[in-house]
Amino acid sequence: MDTPTTTHLLYLHGFRSSPLSMKARMVGERVRREHPAVTWWCPQLPPSPRAAADLIRQGTAAWPAERLAVVGSSLGGFYARWFSLHTGCRAVLLNPASFPARDLSAHIGEQATWQNPEERFFFEPAFVDELRVLESDIARLAPARPATPDRLMAVIAKGDEVLDWREMQAFCAGGAIRLLAGGDHAISDFEAHMDAVFGFLRLA
Repeated sequence: MDTPTTTHLLYLHGFRSSPLSMKARMVGERVRREHPAVTWWCPQLPPSPRAAADLIRQGTAAWPAERLAVVGSSLGGFYARWFSLHTGCRAVLLNPASFPARDLSAHIGEQATWQNPEERFFFEPAFVDELRVLESDIARLAPARPATPDRLMAVIAKGDEVLDWREMQAFCAGGAIRLLAGGDHAISDFEAHMDAVFGFLRLA
């Protein structure tokens, strides 16, 4: 049976990022230009992982499970994996954070967003515990819903200066992985991978 086309697309940005990030804007502009009938949502995620998960759940509650997909970058890639395990939807992970509780424990304190340095927030110690809860949720769900090349795609840069590509590769094991020989955390050459990403998403 053919996989239904996607009519609803969710984009989840990374830590200290926003809907104004380069990749979010590029995906959103292409959706609006080439797939105007698709429902597109790229929310500003709160710093609390629990609040972010609640926002994602509530914002997509009325979406048709068989026709939605998610794209996530960095911490958003971690959230996208969690969301796809709960919904069964297709997911594209862009340099996803594999162990965010461990990595972000070093970033407790006041932070500024990349796109607007004047916009500040406080990353609380409790947020690390909230990430551990989501990590446990992924570990619980993943064995029953293993990644497959038709349900999960990842773009992973060996040159990522923030995350270990080997950990990202293991996090996405079973999916279709585009492993870049160089690159960076931002995937600055994202435009070169957009055709593959959109081909995987199969937007209406």
